[in-house]
Amino acid sequence: MKNPWYRLLALLVPAFLLGSCSSAPKRPAEVFTIQSMIETQLGLANKEADQGNFTKALVFLDEAWRLALLSDRPAPRIRVNLSRGNVLYSLGRTAEAEQIWRDAEAEADLAGEPVLAAAGRVYMARSRLMSGRLEPGEALALVEGEQNNLKSDKLLAAMGWTVRGLAEKELGRYAGAEKSLRTALSTHEGGNYLEQAAYDWYIIASVRSVAGNYPGALEALNQSLALDRRAENSFGLAMDWAAMGDVYRKMSRKEEARDSWRRAARIFRAMDMESQAREMEKRD
Repeated sequence: MKNPWYRLLALLVPAFLLGSCSSAPKRPAEVFTIQSMIETQLGLANKEADQGNFTKALVFLDEAWRLALLSDRPAPRIRVNLSRGNVLYSLGRTAEAEQIWRDAEAEADLAGEPVLAAAGRVYMARSRLMSGRLEPGEALALVEGEQNNLKSDKLLAAMGWTVRGLAEKELGRYAGAEKSLRTALSTHEGGNYLEQAAYDWYIIASVRSVAGNYPGALEALNQSLALDRRAENSFGLAMDWAAMGDVYRKMSRKEEARDSWRRAARIFRAMDMESQAREMEKRD
């Protein structure tokens, strides 16, 4: 180990140089260069994930995690892990995702980060709800209990409303589900989060379809399509057309259903998602 005086001397040199100039600017109390770099990587990862490019999203998250370790601050590590869990969940790696969310929640509790801890619990509730391991009523109660913690972060609060809407849908409370989803939608549209707003409309379409309101479902999917086009979200567009085909099939409009599925197939194939394209072509 080098003599510790070397580090002291290294610190004193710039101090001496600055002290020799009376007009030297006051230095900031904290530096957030690495934090800014982490935010950039998280933004890129979220953009890729919103467009279905989950493998690319993990690459950006790997770099975000490296930077979070360099910062040695708990909040960046927790936020990166929450995002990583979401991407792994989207890839079908549910067990890994849930373990990461648990780790993030535990670190957030220790670090005194109630908002991030609440986010971890709500993500976990969504996963267990969608896999049938958590009753909708329990999921709804959990989200309601966490909403006060989430309200200071608009995007996390919107996520809570989305999970609440999903739980209400499973309970057959379709009007309440759409109201919750529209609350999330207002945040996303107000902030020009186009992919997230498109997804809100996509879920609203699902709620309306399950409730038997097929024209309303098609209307919601057209809203989703418009937003996904604005965002150039190819994955979202393919999913929109696939869902539209399913709604047309429920309406016994078979030709329009086939046209929608074929359109979805073309987009999936252009994205090199061949298995999804073939699945669309098999539907009838």
